[in-house]
Amino acid sequence: MLDLIYEMFPIALTSSVPLIITGLGGVFSERSGVVNIALDGCMQIGGFVAAALLVILEGLGVPGAIWYSVIAAIIAGGIFVSIHAFASIHMRADQTVSGTALNVLAGGLTITLCEIIFGHKSTTAFSISSIFQRVSIPVLSDIPIIGDLFFTNNYPFTYFAYVFVIISWFILYKTAFGLRLRSCGEYPQASASMGINVQKTRWIAVVASGMLAALGGATLVLTTQTYFHAGSINGLGFVAIATLIFGRWHPVGVLGAGIVFGFAQVLGYYTNSLPLLSAIPSQFFNMFPYVLTIIILIIFSGKNFGPKASGEIYDPGKR
Repeated sequence: MLDLIYEMFPIALTSSVPLIITGLGGVFSERSGVVNIALDGCMQIGGFVAAALLVILEGLGVPGAIWYSVIAAIIAGGIFVSIHAFASIHMRADQTVSGTALNVLAGGLTITLCEIIFGHKSTTAFSISSIFQRVSIPVLSDIPIIGDLFFTNNYPFTYFAYVFVIISWFILYKTAFGLRLRSCGEYPQASASMGINVQKTRWIAVVASGMLAALGGATLVLTTQTYFHAGSINGLGFVAIATLIFGRWHPVGVLGAGIVFGFAQVLGYYTNSLPLLSAIPSQFFNMFPYVLTIIILIIFSGKNFGPKASGEIYDPGKR
């Protein structure tokens, strides 16, 4: 059993990384008071831009094409989510409706661009040699048990995800900006009375969430796939939202919840190795992460762990 866990862990971590990175984006947005349902759409935009640009740059023989693709995906996510920021912050639109509209837009936009650029409903496949390869971290990989589980034979973005968690925690809880951001998600009117520009702070947080979600989408496509298509993201943006709720809107909690969901995603691959699960149809495990998402949302729906002003339209004239 222990050997099976060792075998599953790197795959579960790989599956959890896009959820962790995207979930961290959701933490920034919701901590500022803006619900970003558009995380799934931003993941789609990030995955498409990264895959499409990698194919194009690879064809041109540009060295380091994958890094240019990742950077472009991050920028595209920030631009795309600006629509949500403008609608929800300045136009005072319903944040759920605005985010949902962007998810629908992303689905149609990415496939339409695929047809325009590549002639069919997906990007052309890129070379396996061009994407990120698994690596181990020297010294850390030699640590008993932990080294084998967390620092051996993982994609670079697995380690980046750990760093992002630490950086996000530090920004939110150890900097003046993080304090202002969290105050905007709790008491925006009181924050404004203290001289904090609530709209500017929320803009920064929402754009950051879109950029991180796009990075999550790019990470998913560039590590586990060879091209982008309509089912590449497969609703994982909504699982990322469940990840941030399960993690109680805290970076470290998102890390733990992301790993749990990562295991939920790969569990179906090992049913034949687990006698108690081998009799269950494999289709159940394919839908298990989404069932778990619904269960978690039901459990936490009545809990008051989230920011008090999350989802509320900020009215500067209200006191």
